[in-house]
Amino acid sequence: MANSNKKFVTLMFVVAWIANLYPLASTANGDNYVRDACSVTRYPELCIHSLASFSNTAKASPSLWARAGVSVTLSEAKSVARYLVFLKRQRSMQSGRNIVALSDCVECFQNAIDELHKSLGVLRSLSSGTFNAQMEDLNTWLSAALTDTDTCLDGFDGQRGRQIRLLQSRVSKATYITSNALALANKLAATGLRSIAGP
Repeated sequence: MANSNKKFVTLMFVVAWIANLYPLASTANGDNYVRDACSVTRYPELCIHSLASFSNTAKASPSLWARAGVSVTLSEAKSVARYLVFLKRQRSMQSGRNIVALSDCVECFQNAIDELHKSLGVLRSLSSGTFNAQMEDLNTWLSAALTDTDTCLDGFDGQRGRQIRLLQSRVSKATYITSNALALANKLAATGLRSIAGP
């Protein structure tokens, strides 16, 4: 009986912790905000999962959703880049073809991270006087980041193994999140100046 009580208390603690971590998941308005924002993306379920925590702040603002999308993409790209560097140190990945492909992959993600930083800089300084030019820059940087993350996988075509599959999965997820960020940026560009909200 004591063990059952302990398990129940532990379960309730975990539920409360998750509720605090993702408070928006239980609010109808928050859920509607993120679902509406993500409806323009190619991978809406991934978008909803990765951006739900921004609902209370972004609400119905395309500019804030675009910024959230790029911020999450940047975090994901940095995480994958660290993972790729870790893989380069693994003996099983140090064959001729793998080490070259990994080096290329790391370079691709470093480029993508730079481009995402530039994208975030654009979104943090939106101005009515330069909005159209800023949207062109934003599209350029995000498109380049998408190309870089996608190009990373080219060197692993036809290769097999658990580590290769895991690498492909991690890189693909980053590519999908980048694609979603680009879609959110395109929505901002299409919505226009009235969508700019917040500092």
